[in-house]
Amino acid sequence: MQLRLPRRGPRRAGPPRWAALAAVLAVLVGGAGTWTAVASDDPPPVHRADRTLALDGVRIDTSYFTAGGSGRRPAVLLGHGFGGSKDDVRAQAEGLARDGYAVLTWSARGFGASTGQIGLNDPEREVKDVSGLVDWLAGRPEVLLDKPGDPRVGITGASYGGAVALLAAGHDPRVDAVAPQITYWNLADALFPNDVFKKLWAGIFFSAGSGAPTGAGVASGAASAGRTAGPAGCGRFSPEVCALYERVAVAGKPDAEARRLLEARSPSAVGARIKVPALIVQGQSDSLFTLGQSDTMARTIAANGAPVAVDWTAGGHDGGDRETARVEGRISAWFDRYLKRDATAPTGPAFRVSRTGGVDSTDGRATLRGATADAYPGLAAGPVRVPLTGPARTFANPAGANPPAVSAVPGLGGGLSQLSSLGVGLSVDFPGQFAAFDAPPRTAPLRITGSPTVKVRVTSTAPDGSAVLFAKVYDVGPDGRQQVLPAQLVTPVRVTDAGRGRTVELTLPAVDHEVAAGHRLRLVLAATDLGYASPAAPATYTVGVEGALTVPTAPGVTTQAAGLPWWVWGLPLAGAVIAAALLLTARRRTAPPASDPALAEVPLQITGLSKKYKGGDRYSVRELSFRVEQGQVLGLLGPNGAGKTTTLRMLMGLIAPDEGEIRVFGQAIRPGAPVLSRVGAFVEGAGFLPHLSGRENLELYWRSTGRPAEDAHLDEALRIANLGGALERAVRTYSQGMRQRLAIAQAMLGLPDLLILDEPTNGLDPPQIREMREVMIRYAAGGRTVIVSSHLLAEVEQSCTHLVVMDRGALVQAGPVEEITGADDTLLVTLGGPVPDEVVEKLGAVRTGAGLLVRLAGSPYATPTALIAELVRLEVPVTGVGPHRRLEDAFLTLIGETA
Repeated sequence: MQLRLPRRGPRRAGPPRWAALAAVLAVLVGGAGTWTAVASDDPPPVHRADRTLALDGVRIDTSYFTAGGSGRRPAVLLGHGFGGSKDDVRAQAEGLARDGYAVLTWSARGFGASTGQIGLNDPEREVKDVSGLVDWLAGRPEVLLDKPGDPRVGITGASYGGAVALLAAGHDPRVDAVAPQITYWNLADALFPNDVFKKLWAGIFFSAGSGAPTGAGVASGAASAGRTAGPAGCGRFSPEVCALYERVAVAGKPDAEARRLLEARSPSAVGARIKVPALIVQGQSDSLFTLGQSDTMARTIAANGAPVAVDWTAGGHDGGDRETARVEGRISAWFDRYLKRDATAPTGPAFRVSRTGGVDSTDGRATLRGATADAYPGLAAGPVRVPLTGPARTFANPAGANPPAVSAVPGLGGGLSQLSSLGVGLSVDFPGQFAAFDAPPRTAPLRITGSPTVKVRVTSTAPDGSAVLFAKVYDVGPDGRQQVLPAQLVTPVRVTDAGRGRTVELTLPAVDHEVAAGHRLRLVLAATDLGYASPAAPATYTVGVEGALTVPTAPGVTTQAAGLPWWVWGLPLAGAVIAAALLLTARRRTAPPASDPALAEVPLQITGLSKKYKGGDRYSVRELSFRVEQGQVLGLLGPNGAGKTTTLRMLMGLIAPDEGEIRVFGQAIRPGAPVLSRVGAFVEGAGFLPHLSGRENLELYWRSTGRPAEDAHLDEALRIANLGGALERAVRTYSQGMRQRLAIAQAMLGLPDLLILDEPTNGLDPPQIREMREVMIRYAAGGRTVIVSSHLLAEVEQSCTHLVVMDRGALVQAGPVEEITGADDTLLVTLGGPVPDEVVEKLGAVRTGAGLLVRLAGSPYATPTALIAELVRLEVPVTGVGPHRRLEDAFLTLIGETA
C-alpha cells in the first residue's frame, strides 16, 4: 500500500541512460498499443508496447518491455504501490529488460487507466488478474516456457505490488520466484496491531483510493471508460472495503469481520503454499509495514523449504533512503539465479541490514554500511537482559485522547529514523500521560538487532477494565534529557481485563540500533499516539515493570569493515586516478558550494531556483531569483499554485531543488545544513497543552529540542510577542489571536536571524491581525529578517517593506512595497457603463470592482494621454483616469488572467 513513494538515490548502475536518447512512436492496429524505442550508447534498445487487456470484465492497462535478440527469455511481472500506476515502475522495467527479461507492468484495478474497483488484493479480483497476466505471457513468442501455458516468471513490486507478488505465488503454481519489497504479510496485523487501529495510515490510504483516477486520459466518475464506482463517498473502493473502513473509523477499533476480510486478502492466508525462492526487502523506516511483518514472512516461506534472503534497507514508507540502485541490482541477480538458472549469479547474503555509518561531509547525507549474516537471525537472537528501575507509575489517558504523543508521522519520519543512530530524532510525550523506567548507563556499546521484550503489569480505571498503551524504548544521552526513539517506532497494545491488574508481555518494535557507552535505555508506556486511535473516554492507568528488558543482539551479524579514507592511499596518485575514474565512469559527485563571504551578512539569496512536479512534466518553481536584506519584512505573494509553498519548503531544507541554489547568510541550503539553526518557522498553528501556561508550553518545547536553556532567549521572544500577564495563564483561556502570538513566540525562540511565517493571520479578527502585524514589525526592527506568506493583501501592504510576487512558479516582480503599489504606470480607469471583453483584451486591462486597471509599461500607450486617446477612440464610457496605488489592484495587474 505504498503511496507512490519517490525513488531514492541513483537508478540502476550502468551507462547513462540519458545519452543519445531516441524516441520512435508508432500506432499499431488491432489493440497492440503504442511502441516506443529508447536507446542509449551501449545497452540494446528497450521496446515498450502499451496495450489494454480485458480480464474478468475489467480493462487492465499494461506495458510490455523487451530488449535485444529474438530468443526466448524469462519474464518478470512488476507491480506498483498503492495510489500509483504502471508508470511508477517504468525505469526498473527498462533495466530488467536490458538485463534479458521480458517485463510486463500493469496498473492494478482502480488505479491509473485500469477500470474496476479496489479490492485490496482480493484473490477473486486483483490476484486473479495476475494469473491472467501470466496467461498472456505464456502466449508470447519471446517468453521462455517450462511447459505449454507455463512461462518462467518472477514477480516483484513494492508495498501493494509486493503483497500481490506473494499472493500470486500462493495462488498460481506457475510463479517461479518473488522479490517483495516493503510490504505486508498480514494486512489485519499491519493496520490493527494488537487490536489497535492505525488510524493515520488507514486514513491516508482511504483518501488515496477515494480520489479521482490517476491515469492520463481517463475521465473521472462512475461512467468513465467503464470504471465502476463504489458506494457514495467510497471513490474506487469495493463496497465491502468501504464499509470496513467506515465501520472501524467510527468505532475507533477493529471488529472480527474487519480482521477476517483483511486476513483473507493477505499473503498469510496462503503462506503454506508459497514455496518459491523469495528475496524479502523490508524498510527500517516504516511505521506501516514493520520488520515484524517481514520476519513472519521469511520464517514461513523458509519453513516451506524455499530459499529465502532478507534485506533490511534504510528507507521505507516513512521516507529515508530506499537504496534503489542497490536493491534493484540485487533483485535482478536474484532472478538471474532462479529464473535464468545461473548458478554463478551473486544473490548476496542470507541476511543484510543497512547501518548508518556517519554523515557524508560533501552532501550532509547519512552514509550507509552493510552488516551481514550467513543465516537470517530472526528478531530474538542473542538476548541480553537489561534491568529497569522505578516503581509502578500512574498516568492519564486524557479526554478525547488529546493531545496525543508523537512518534512516527507518515512520510516525515524517514530522514529522522535513518539518523537516529546519530542522535537525531523527533518524539513527544506529554507530562502526566506516560510512565518511564530507566536502565543503568551502558558501560559498553550495545547493538540492538530485533525486537526487545518486557513484562509489565497494567491496571486500568476504564469502565470496561481495558487500557490502550504505546510502548517504546528510547536511547537516552548522558545528560538524561536528550533522547532518541530508534526508527521513530512504537508498539501499540490493547490490554483487556485490567481492572484488577493484569500482567502482559510486550514485544517492542524491531530495530537495528546501537546504544553508545554512557547512554541508557528508557522504556516508556504512553496513553496516546498521533498515529493510532485511543479511547476517547478519560481513564487512569497504573503500569509497573516485572523483570528486565530483554534485548536481542544478533551476534552473528557483522558489519562490513569501512574502507580506508581515500587520502590514505590516493594522494600519491590522486590526479591520475580521479581523472581516469571520471573518464571511465562519467559519474561525478559534486560537493556543496563553499560559503560565500560576500553574502555572509545577507539573510537570503535565491538564484535560478527550479523544482518540477512529480512526474517531471511541469515546473512548480522555475528560474526564481531574489534577495532579502537584513531588517526587511518580505511578503511572498501569488495565487494558488504559484509555487510559494514549494519555495518555502526548499528554503527550510525540507525538499531539494532540481536546479539553482539557496544561500542563507552565504551558506548553501541543503537538508540538515547547520545554517538552518539560524532559521525559525511558523507553519500553521502549533499544538499546545491546554492545561499548561503559555510560558510552561514554551519551556517544554525548548527542552524537547535538547538545546541549552540560555540559548532560548525566552524573555526577549515573549517581549516581542507582547503576551503580558496572559503568559502565566493556562493556554485553554487564550483567544485565537493570543494562541497565534504564542505560536510565533515559539518560532522566535532562540531569536533566529531569519523568521518564516506562513499565513500567520489565519483565523484572526481585525484587532488581532493588527497585533500580529506589530509583532512582525518589532521582530524585524532588531535587524532580523521576516518572510511572510499571506493571502491578505491589505495586511501585507501595511506589514511588509518588500514584496516578491510569483505566478505559475516564476518571479513576476520584486521590490519595495511602495515601488510595486505606487508605480505611476498603473492607472485606474473608472467607467460609466459596460465594456465588451474584446475591448478589455485590446487594452490589456484587468477588470476590478472599481473599473479597469491598465499598466502602461509594456503597453502601446507610453503616457496617460495616449491611453486616454485610445479609450476615446474605442468609445469606452470613461468617467475618470488616475493612478491606483492599492496592492490588491497592483497584484491583479501583475498576475493577469491567473486572478
